[in-house]
Amino acid sequence: MSSPALASPANPAAPEEELPYSSLEHRQHQMFPKLTAAEIASLRRFARPMSFKAGDFVFETGHVALGLFVLLSGRVRICSRDRAGNWTRVAEHEPGSFMAEMAQLSGKPALVDGVAETDCETLLVEPDKLRALIVADAQLGEHIMRALILRRLGLIERGLGPIIVGDGADGRVVALQGFLRRNGHPSTVLDARHDQEAVALLGDLTFDADDFPLVFCPDGSVLRAPDEVRLATCLGLVPSFRSASVYDVAIVGAGPAGLAAAVYAATEGLSVAVFDQRAPGGQAGASARIENYLGFPTGISGQALAARAYQQALKFGAHLAIPSRVAGVTRQDDRFVLALEDGQSIGARTVVVACGAAYRKPAVANLDRFEGRGIYYWASPIEAKLAKGQDIVLIGGGNSAGQAVVFLANFARSVRVLIRGASLESSMSKYLIDRIAALPNVTVCTGCTLDALEGDEAGLARVVIRHDGELETIASRHLFLFVGADPKTDWLAASGVELDRNGFVPTGFADRRPGADGTAGFPLETSIPGMFAIGDVRAQSTKRVASAVGDGAAVVSQIHAYLRVAP
Repeated sequence: MSSPALASPANPAAPEEELPYSSLEHRQHQMFPKLTAAEIASLRRFARPMSFKAGDFVFETGHVALGLFVLLSGRVRICSRDRAGNWTRVAEHEPGSFMAEMAQLSGKPALVDGVAETDCETLLVEPDKLRALIVADAQLGEHIMRALILRRLGLIERGLGPIIVGDGADGRVVALQGFLRRNGHPSTVLDARHDQEAVALLGDLTFDADDFPLVFCPDGSVLRAPDEVRLATCLGLVPSFRSASVYDVAIVGAGPAGLAAAVYAATEGLSVAVFDQRAPGGQAGASARIENYLGFPTGISGQALAARAYQQALKFGAHLAIPSRVAGVTRQDDRFVLALEDGQSIGARTVVVACGAAYRKPAVANLDRFEGRGIYYWASPIEAKLAKGQDIVLIGGGNSAGQAVVFLANFARSVRVLIRGASLESSMSKYLIDRIAALPNVTVCTGCTLDALEGDEAGLARVVIRHDGELETIASRHLFLFVGADPKTDWLAASGVELDRNGFVPTGFADRRPGADGTAGFPLETSIPGMFAIGDVRAQSTKRVASAVGDGAAVVSQIHAYLRVAP
């Protein structure tokens, strides 16, 4: 694509704006540190020199950058641009600075432009060498990782990235926004009904109502009513694999269990590929606040926990294919072959099933009609904004439901919690029960089941429940469902692995012999030698984040033991 003229010494007339104040302003010294001469000397063994002329792109929005650049001489301006050719300055680098953010660590397309204002001399550290540097030089690696993370947070805060245009309350807009947010990808949402910027953006386009939501991608393309896969493809989030690649470990599922397995396996020198069809974190990633996880006395959001684990896995060299759906797995000779939905196939010596569970849906007519238009299966800031000042209904009595209630109560006018049982004591942690009891705008209704849903042109309008044998209609446009989950094991059908009557994966088959030396089967191994199951998808597992992480750590030593004796 052709690029608009850059505001630079060679083109001083091009329009440019300054970014608004950022809440990360006080951390600028960590976002943009200057490397010392000793640090640059340490870095040189992982780098190669590269020169740029004034006006050259060091990296360009929408294109995969070569890696991290250390500026030895000259000046480089980091900026974003809109469709009108206006430029917004993000930062300016001088000698001793390094230029990159999380996209450069994972080999994803750049989200901003880096343009040489003068002739420049740099050192280029390519992604695989960058990961090696971060591990080899712990102190320098810490400075670099912190900067990459903070820079990505800054881009998210400022809304740089794709622009989603549509009705802000439309379920499709909410779904796309949530998908990008869960993947730590910045974006901006413009309401086509009210936002003057949206009106101006649409001025040159011909479109129909069915084309919404529109997505303006950083590479200049415009997507009309895309699904998550099309959007991910346009943004360069979907990875490609070399057909001859055979990994030591293929992990299916990037929830707490899968990410823990990826981190520990990668740190112990195993080659690791991780697949998840939507985003890191699994169901835990949708938790507003997890307060009973060791080491976080004030709690941590599921998304923040998942993001940290994702960054750790990247740091140690795991190949994270997210979003990417595994359609099936089979055993061929001495390896497993994973077939991806996009037609690619991947080889692996072992497979870890960590795909968790899918949100359970009540058997109620018209449920699909209201998904994203009043019915939600998680409670993030996106849903909380929609429910602000509203009367909402939440069904569920587990810990995930309790965390959602506590979070949503900060925004909603009232929260009515419906449970089938006689009390919360049998299904929810006491600290959450006590907190819910102290919230003045929350009521708990026991002995309740969902009977029907009613709506209008805008979406969900009324929730009909059965309470003590009587029907009651509740006026509400927001229903949150936390009624459990079913294992996502349909993709295992061709593998022949044994499942229990509920579809979960049993483990611990002592009669299995992975090697000729008579070594017994492993506690987390499935009925198929070399295939392991961890986390919520494992039969009889404890459905807690800490237990899932424990499974992910424990499985790695069992994989090592299996690989030592595998034929």
